[in-house]
Amino acid sequence: MTSQPRCPHCRHFLYLDRLTCPECGADLGYSMLTRQFHGLRGNQTVIDGRTWYTCSNREWSCNWLVREDAPAGRCFSCRLTRTRPASDDTVALEKLSKVEEAKRRLLLQLGDLGLPIVGWDLREGGLGFDLISSLSEGRPVMIGHANGIITIDLAESLDDRREAMRVRLGEPYRTILGHLRHEVGHYFQNVLLTDDEAWARCRALFGDERASYQDAITRHYRYGAPEDWHESFISEYATMHPWEDFAETFAHYVHITGTLQTAAAIGIRLDAAVTSMRDVDVVPRESYEDEPVQRLLTDWEWMSQAFNRINRAMGFGDLYPFEIVRPVREKLAFMHDIVTRAPLTPEQQEALATPWTQELT
Repeated sequence: MTSQPRCPHCRHFLYLDRLTCPECGADLGYSMLTRQFHGLRGNQTVIDGRTWYTCSNREWSCNWLVREDAPAGRCFSCRLTRTRPASDDTVALEKLSKVEEAKRRLLLQLGDLGLPIVGWDLREGGLGFDLISSLSEGRPVMIGHANGIITIDLAESLDDRREAMRVRLGEPYRTILGHLRHEVGHYFQNVLLTDDEAWARCRALFGDERASYQDAITRHYRYGAPEDWHESFISEYATMHPWEDFAETFAHYVHITGTLQTAAAIGIRLDAAVTSMRDVDVVPRESYEDEPVQRLLTDWEWMSQAFNRINRAMGFGDLYPFEIVRPVREKLAFMHDIVTRAPLTPEQQEALATPWTQELT
């Protein structure tokens, strides 16, 4: 995020999921607008003269705040959840809290990137989440995206189940946050591509998304990815269909920008005077909005190598186990353009302002 949150009482560093300060024990609520924690009296606090209350889902670990005259007692993130487990399904709700934590982190980054979000309850095709547990339902959950709604199987919050899925699918990386970033990429493909020219550029890079998706699924799971997939794609899954290539590339753009933003916020840099990796300093930025994509990808090339070395020193695999080849760089350049450069229609500009200011109006 754009700032490192601290306890307002003792200034202790806090992770974004904290409900209380581990140092002084103070009860805390997080504001998506100030990007800071605020101390609570009872279940409320005052920010710039306005009273804010804790989200009604606080008992399930939601620490976001809700303004006093909001249309519901749930925070902006929780209101985007269209379907969730029943209130008496405590096992599933414990898994829900982990997925909701990842969703809140996702929404904060989308806000930092200036991406427009309109909720499913405000517009047909708006963003929403169906968070369902296959373990509770007793049947498989069809994960994916359809008309703005992202469906996630809460069972994937179980480390052993998610790892088994990662190995079975041959994926080098699989996390809840990564999965959410991929699925929201499907949503933004229809939001950010607003004219025939943008779609033509997209199809020239990713392929024609009008090709049969069902045929693509059948072919992919029968024959797998082409042997030379790594020469043009960021992952094997990206080879399945142009939709998946776009979503995978979007997810990686968000991985990269989010990790560099965090590195910048906590002061991580590569100092050429002390490292053997580079002859010049590498200084990550909190935002690359006004930078060319080459700067973004160069910073990431060297910082990701450093992160990989740290992971290996702890006996883990690479933090970023992917290679960004030239065709993928071109796709990421397109993503950088539509996220940071492409002009928005008046409707999109209104949508962009809505979620990040409606909590105050």
